Amino acid sequence: VMRTLATKSWEESKLLWRLAFPAVLTEVFQFSIGFVTASFVGHIGVVELAAVTVVESILEGFAYGVLFGMGCALDTLCGQAVGAGQLDLLGVYVQQSWIVCGAAAVALTPAYAFATPILGSLLRQPAAVAVAAGPYARWAIPRLLAHAANFPLQKFFQTQSRVWALTAITGAALAIHVALTYVAVNRLGYGLRGAAVAGNVSYWLIDAAQFAYLVSGRFPEAWMGFSVLAFRNLAAFVKISLVSAAMIWLV
Repeated sequence: VMRTLATKSWEESKLLWRLAFPAVLTEVFQFSIGFVTASFVGHIGVVELAAVTVVESILEGFAYGVLFGMGCALDTLCGQAVGAGQLDLLGVYVQQSWIVCGAAAVALTPAYAFATPILGSLLRQPAAVAVAAGPYARWAIPRLLAHAANFPLQKFFQTQSRVWALTAITGAALAIHVALTYVAVNRLGYGLRGAAVAGNVSYWLIDAAQFAYLVSGRFPEAWMGFSVLAFRNLAAFVKISLVSAAMIWLV
């Protein structure tokens, strides 16, 4: 009995890691984009490094957590759709999540637009750091919408066990980000503005590649194009997304 239990546990563990490992690797690659940005900015100056670190850890961390949590609502909905054999609902759920997460991203933009007073007066960061962080945060606003587009796509692919495709896309984007940031910061001397734009481009490259994969025809049952059904029951979808975000934050 113990041998049978150990064998089944080993088989289940291998299956779990077959799905979990690429998902973890994808998150590591995506997190590393901010790490690479800070590494290059660190060569500009101490204040600039502190400014980027504050934006990435406080503003970006908060926005990332909210949007990721709202995107996690698809874990339940997509899982139920796959279990019920209603794969056509996956595409509708993704579109609904884009709408809800996109609206949340727009609502979060004032935090980036007014980063200097928020960081300086409200969060008591050093004045020089808050002043330097303001322009960088404003230039980084486009990545909010990139996150809003990214998380629903991730959940769509993960539900159908297409996790290695996400890993490959994110890994390639990270490599491109290193090159873009080097050129923008070290070669062209654009400083914080160049670092922010390089990050925006890298995140949107991930979205573009994922969307191209989505509409490539490999998901004929799950993706049938844009649909007006995405605008139905949005209030219920908003509630589920908010609850999901709250659960992520509490954990």
